[in-house]
Amino acid sequence: MTTVRLKEYRSPIRVGKIMCLGRNYRAHAEEMKSDVPESPVVFLKPSTALLSSGSTIVLPKFSHELHHEVELVAMIGKEGRRIPRERAIEFVAGYAVGLDMTLRDVQAEAKRKGLPWAVAKGFDTSAPVSEFVPRTSVADPQNIVMTLAVNGMIRQRCNTGSMIFPLDVTIEYLSSVFTLEEGDLIFTGTPEGVGEVHPGDRLHAELGSLATLDANVEAED
Repeated sequence: MTTVRLKEYRSPIRVGKIMCLGRNYRAHAEEMKSDVPESPVVFLKPSTALLSSGSTIVLPKFSHELHHEVELVAMIGKEGRRIPRERAIEFVAGYAVGLDMTLRDVQAEAKRKGLPWAVAKGFDTSAPVSEFVPRTSVADPQNIVMTLAVNGMIRQRCNTGSMIFPLDVTIEYLSSVFTLEEGDLIFTGTPEGVGEVHPGDRLHAELGSLATLDANVEAED
């Protein structure tokens, strides 16, 4: 899967870059025993990491510790470069709830060696996303309650207003580094409460009443 759906839009939208923020919630940075960043911490996922709602997250054979991270995801609707903060939301086409699935053992080993996180963050099925809702249906992207339940038990719950770098600041920053293009996705970071999931677990994420995402976990054959 390298496309996503925008509600009320007839054709699927091909995804280009997937840009992700790390440590964008203070409490999550603290639970990970990391410093609170002074500027956005950015990493990338390939579009082949995407997974639609109702599908299966696959734990690869080379890992034994898979963690969930629920996130607000924004989709870019038009090309932009050096976008000022006050115009940033104009460049958003829609919003979804997503999961930044992370191979925590692989990430920890990469951190220990001072190596990139690409394998831990970008493996196939590591970026499940719901259907996107149009930007015009969201009054304020910084005031949405986001939740994740595993097997019916709430693991993560927060208001998107708790972000260290709100979406307009993030778009301003990202567009100073990368040209943003239609179909690019921005995973805006996860709140506290991240934790391990296992084969057989069922995940259910909600972005207020706007979007839902369901996925199950299986081990690679």
